Amino acid sequence: MKNKLLIAGGIIIIVFISLLSVNQIFFSAVDSKNSKQELFTVGSKFSEQEVIDKLKIQGFIKNYSAFKLALTIKGEKRKIEPGGYYLSKSMNVWNMVQKITSSPDLKWVVIPEGLRKEQIGEILAKTFNWNSDELEKWNTIYTAMKFDYVEGVYFPDTYLIPVKENGLDIANRMIAHFNEKFAPYFDSFAKKDIIWTTGLKLASIIQRETASKEDMPLISGILWNRLLKGIKLEVDATVQYARGKREDNWWAPPTPNDIQEMDSPYNTYKYKGLPPHPITNPGLDAIDASLNPVETDCIFYLHDKNGQMHCSKTYEEHKINIEKYLK
Repeated sequence: MKNKLLIAGGIIIIVFISLLSVNQIFFSAVDSKNSKQELFTVGSKFSEQEVIDKLKIQGFIKNYSAFKLALTIKGEKRKIEPGGYYLSKSMNVWNMVQKITSSPDLKWVVIPEGLRKEQIGEILAKTFNWNSDELEKWNTIYTAMKFDYVEGVYFPDTYLIPVKENGLDIANRMIAHFNEKFAPYFDSFAKKDIIWTTGLKLASIIQRETASKEDMPLISGILWNRLLKGIKLEVDATVQYARGKREDNWWAPPTPNDIQEMDSPYNTYKYKGLPPHPITNPGLDAIDASLNPVETDCIFYLHDKNGQMHCSKTYEEHKINIEKYLK
């Protein structure tokens, strides 16, 4: 009986030591003394295996299978979300799984070209769970601290933003990114005796007037023609900007009443020249088009039902195009 107990005890000790060895080899931290936090990113489109591979390649885990097992055991009711996570190589596999299946420390935010700042605010509010007060501050305070930075400088791109940043931090982040992207254009506009804010205003209108990169330089040429000849721009998008949201649509087509009755410096049917500020946050294609317009004799343009652009030199030709392509 004593021998059996000794044997059983020995087996338990061996199993215990084996488990400790397995844990040490496969589940322990890669470097228990290295507590430095490093940013680990998970893209918007990924597979679980791709995340595990990346963790192994970047030296956060020792073994693929061990991590996958721990993920199955501990993270079966959770999912890995896109974003950024601060990880440390002093974390063991169990802690790593806990962290990577929690809410990310940074979130991806995609800002499309051609949005007004209120639309950007709506995206940010949804992503970071802003309350209505923070959204209102974005619209009226954070993005209105400098006259030239009211609109147009919240550069459209994909951002990875810390969840702890407030609206002012994010506004400054986007402005800094705009300044970086726009830097080559400051001198280019100056060489053509164009104030950069003028170029940006025009780019914002070009951005709304077409989604086609190919049409942008021609639209730019036509709008420059109207400006230089002292002709009103008569652009619907500026009226839409002045009017604001209608039935959850910031860019609903303007009504005849909007065009005729709205007394706003943004109503380019009433007032000559460019509006006080940009009407959207344009991308580089539109900015480049405002700097490099196509030389044209056209003064008018329209897009047909298929999105094809047609321009004309006179109002009579423009009326013919309206009859031909829009009616």
